[in-house]
Amino acid sequence: MVENSGTSFECGEEDTLLRAALRAGIAFPYECNVGQCGSCRFEVLEGEVRSLWAEAPALTPRDHRKGLKLGCQSRPVSDCRIKVRLDQSCLPLFQPLARDAELVSIRDVTHDMREFSFKTAEQARFAPGQYMLLHLPGVPGPRAYSMCSQPNEEGEWRFLIKRVPEGKGSEYLFDHIRPGQKITLDGPYGLAYFREDIDREIVCVAGGSGLAPLISIATAAAYHPAFKERRIRFFFGGRGPADICGDDYLRLLPGFGDRITFHSSISVPEMDPNNMWVGPVGFIHESVEGLLGDKLQDYEYYIAGPPPMLQATLQMLAIKHKVNVEHIHFDRFF
Repeated sequence: MVENSGTSFECGEEDTLLRAALRAGIAFPYECNVGQCGSCRFEVLEGEVRSLWAEAPALTPRDHRKGLKLGCQSRPVSDCRIKVRLDQSCLPLFQPLARDAELVSIRDVTHDMREFSFKTAEQARFAPGQYMLLHLPGVPGPRAYSMCSQPNEEGEWRFLIKRVPEGKGSEYLFDHIRPGQKITLDGPYGLAYFREDIDREIVCVAGGSGLAPLISIATAAAYHPAFKERRIRFFFGGRGPADICGDDYLRLLPGFGDRITFHSSISVPEMDPNNMWVGPVGFIHESVEGLLGDKLQDYEYYIAGPPPMLQATLQMLAIKHKVNVEHIHFDRFF
C-alpha cells in the first residue's frame, strides 16, 4: 500500500516494486528504471523489501542513513506499506508489458553503433522517444535502450545501440546474439516522449546512442499534420568524424534540407588527423547556442545522450538562457 493515497497494488515474484506499480497504472516517479537516477526513491514504513542492487549509484550515503530505497531495485518479500510522492506526469501512456522478441536483423551504423531490429507477436505500442528494458541472457539486470522506430501494428522494434567498453549488455548484443534468437522486451517506459499538443518548433540535441529516441521523435513530428509547417532542428555531437551519424535517417523524411535540418560537430579534433572534417569543432550544446542565439526560448527541446552532454546542454538552456524547464524533455541515465 502507498501511504496517504488509498492505493495498493500487487508485485509479481519477478517484478520490481516500481515496474509493478507502473503496470497497475500508478504514477510512481521514475526516469531511468535501472538504478542510476534516483527518481524512484521511497521509504518502507511496514514490511520487508529486498534490494536487488544495494550499491546502486543513485543512492547516496545520506539516502542509506535515512533508509531510502529505489523502486526499480526493490522487490517486496511481504505485504508492505511504503511512502512515496506520486507524480501524475509519470502515469504510463501505455501499460508496460514483458514480451518475447526475436532478433530479425543487425545493421552497422558507425564503427561502434548498430541498429538491432526485433519482432514481437504483439503490436509495438509506445510514444516516440520512449525506451524498453532488454533482459539479456547471462547479463545481470535489464538494460534500457530507446527505440528509433515508430509505433506499428507489425510488432517491429528497432534500437540504435552503442558498444560500451566493458559493458555487459552491449557486449552480449554485439558479440553473441544472432538473428533468430530471442530475448525479453519490457515496456514501454520513459517520460521524454514526443508531445503532439505543443505549438512550438522542435530542437533535438543528441549524442551517442541518444540518437535513437530523437530519430523517433523527429520522424513522428515530420509526419504529424500539426507539424507539417514547423521546423525541426536536429543537432548531433561526436568526439570525432567517425562518430557522426543520423543524417541518413533524417534524409528519408519529407522536408529534409528545408524545414528539417541536421547540424553536427566534433569535440576532439585530434581524432581527425587528416583534417578531413569541414564542420564545426566544439561541444554540441555550443552549436545549439551559436545557431539559435537569442531565439533559444522559442523552441521545444528533446535531449538524449551521455551525461556530460546532457548536463552541459541543460546548464546552457535552463540556467544561462532561462529557457522554461517545461519546454525541455529528457530522461536521466548516469
